[in-house]
Amino acid sequence: MRSLALSVALLLGSLLLVVSPSVAGDAAVSVSKQTSHTEATLLGLTFRSPQLGWAVGSGGTILKTTDGGKKWRRISSGTSALLTNVYFRDQKVGWVIGANATVRRTGDGGETWTAQPVDTQAPLYGISFPSQTRGWIVGGNGTILHTEDGGSHWTEQASKTNAALYAVQFVSEQHGVAVGAVGTVVVTDDGGTTWVVQEPQGSVTFFDVFFSDQSTGWAVGNAGALFHTTDGGSQWIDRTLPCTTQSCTKLTDLLRVRFTDPQTGWIVGERGMLYRTVDSGFTWREQGSIAGVSLFGLSFPEPKQAWAAGEKGTIVQLKIGK
Repeated sequence: MRSLALSVALLLGSLLLVVSPSVAGDAAVSVSKQTSHTEATLLGLTFRSPQLGWAVGSGGTILKTTDGGKKWRRISSGTSALLTNVYFRDQKVGWVIGANATVRRTGDGGETWTAQPVDTQAPLYGISFPSQTRGWIVGGNGTILHTEDGGSHWTEQASKTNAALYAVQFVSEQHGVAVGAVGTVVVTDDGGTTWVVQEPQGSVTFFDVFFSDQSTGWAVGNAGALFHTTDGGSQWIDRTLPCTTQSCTKLTDLLRVRFTDPQTGWIVGERGMLYRTVDSGFTWREQGSIAGVSLFGLSFPEPKQAWAAGEKGTIVQLKIGK
């Protein structure tokens, strides 16, 4: 079976959390599958409210819901490129990014999309806007693109790495962290004027990064990789644990991590696995598989509701109890 890192690379050009296992039907989390009317692999997902959301993926797929996923409607993207991520600044203005340096913008809530020229041919994976005007996109070959005018124009910044960068988060207009292949972590404290490559975190491929505050962040990746920082990304602690049960034969690739408050965090991954922490990541509880496929997208429009998306057009809604 191919590693997920290889699968993602081909598509685009530990804390192995076995502690305190429970079933997907955990009383605190209810899961319902939604009908997407597509078999596309959905790599990106975002909700602006519990009603309004978008999902993107292979074949230029863009889906939109205005009723919390009761109905998902396909929208013409104007491209057949693999779309890897989607971000909306508000209910109207948003971007999708993807293979072949695809950047497309909408100003009408995703009903129509316009291509934006960028000076790269690299596949693009991660996007972050800490303000209305300033944003960053990261991608293959260490690509980092930056806008100062709300996405009308994008210019390249020097990342000082050739590694693929899969995710980026800016917690302010000055401080940002991007992560990617071969343990790569790059950090800026001056809005990307200079990026500093941190000491490589081994051979792990990081798929996502998320900061719950200015200092505290988590990076997740292949083979159960889970790394933690408390200084804004300069130093990282490896929280990955090995298999601890006889039934564990392969470490789960962890694909998306989100925190809804400083104590409560969630991870989705390979084979639809879901993990949860309520103590700031000191311990994680396996919630079991909430889908039969890998989940690449995760969005919390509010702390008690979430959506996840992945292979074969899969979209699931999570409702979290007390």
